[in-house]
Amino acid sequence: MGPLAGVKIIELAGLGALPFATLKLADMGADVVRIDRLSEVGAGPEPQPYSAWDRGRRSVAVDLKKPSGVETVLRLAAGADVFLEAFRPGVAERLGVGPEPVMEANPAIVYGRLTGWGQTGPLASSAGHSLNYEAITGVIGSVGPPGGPPVPVLQLLGDFAGGGLTLAFGVMCALWESRGSGRGQVVDAAMTDGVASLASVFYGMQASGTHTTDLGSNLFDGGAPFYAIYECADGGYVSVAPIEPHFYSLLLKTIGIDEASLPPQYDRAEWPRVKELLAARFLEKSRDEWCALLEGTDCCAAPVLTYDEARRHPHHRARGTFVGDDGTEVVPVPILSRTPGERRPSPAWVGADTDDVLSSNGFDAGEIARLRRHGAVGG
Repeated sequence: MGPLAGVKIIELAGLGALPFATLKLADMGADVVRIDRLSEVGAGPEPQPYSAWDRGRRSVAVDLKKPSGVETVLRLAAGADVFLEAFRPGVAERLGVGPEPVMEANPAIVYGRLTGWGQTGPLASSAGHSLNYEAITGVIGSVGPPGGPPVPVLQLLGDFAGGGLTLAFGVMCALWESRGSGRGQVVDAAMTDGVASLASVFYGMQASGTHTTDLGSNLFDGGAPFYAIYECADGGYVSVAPIEPHFYSLLLKTIGIDEASLPPQYDRAEWPRVKELLAARFLEKSRDEWCALLEGTDCCAAPVLTYDEARRHPHHRARGTFVGDDGTEVVPVPILSRTPGERRPSPAWVGADTDDVLSSNGFDAGEIARLRRHGAVGG
């Protein structure tokens, strides 16, 4: 199932951004084999069914500190299309599974490398996390209340969009090219690069003078009264974003404010005063009362929901956005009309698929038994 059916991917176990990338590829049909550390067999919580970190891949437990373990991984790579790792620069080389030996085993393979800072640059070898990559690119410095400090934005930009999705996109670009050239290449996916790319529009807006460094004073950071979040009478919140004048006019009419009494929509000097007026109006009704008036119209409004509320919202239910027995999984996206993606289960435990994967890749029973005896594989 899925447009990537037949694509074989080897994933060296890593933290959140890497399994998010392979999750997206697995959901679209790729056959993903994760190389887990043999030392983790039975050492901690087992993968959970349909976990966002584990779903859609098989697990092989290997000790990469043993030469026969390295040889096993290189042999698996020889029959794969993509090889992915998320170590600090130089670690894969020291383990014997860097680009050179992998591509020697398979010249057509796409070798994807995901790091925070990239393979080069003065920070390349430093530790870091999503917040740091979002901070150094200027994104965090642009998000926060007026006069207040910048605020974290979860891991959405650094780890998942700037990291995981950037890697998946790069892999698919390189894989497409390799189908014509017969040659692989290395994909250097840095989360700092990915976040900077996502913010490219705002770099341009600041250069043109349409976005300033003053927090909470700009069009898209809550400074505009028509692109903001307002508290309601019950303590809930509603978002409004009618950027276009005709949508803005409809919002004002729907909430009972005479547009003729207000300054022009894009008079930035008057934004704070207009925002105070709208804030006072939204405090007159509960969130759900406002939603009854605004949702489904061209007012560009939506309630601010918790994750639990989001899973129950009628729009998501109608589209089947959330799936699974407990409704906590998201359907593979985007939705393709002819070859849609498909959710597949997690490994039952670390190394659960070792024998199955090895045997399906040409290892005979004797070889597998010897690898187990030598402590190169397990599970």
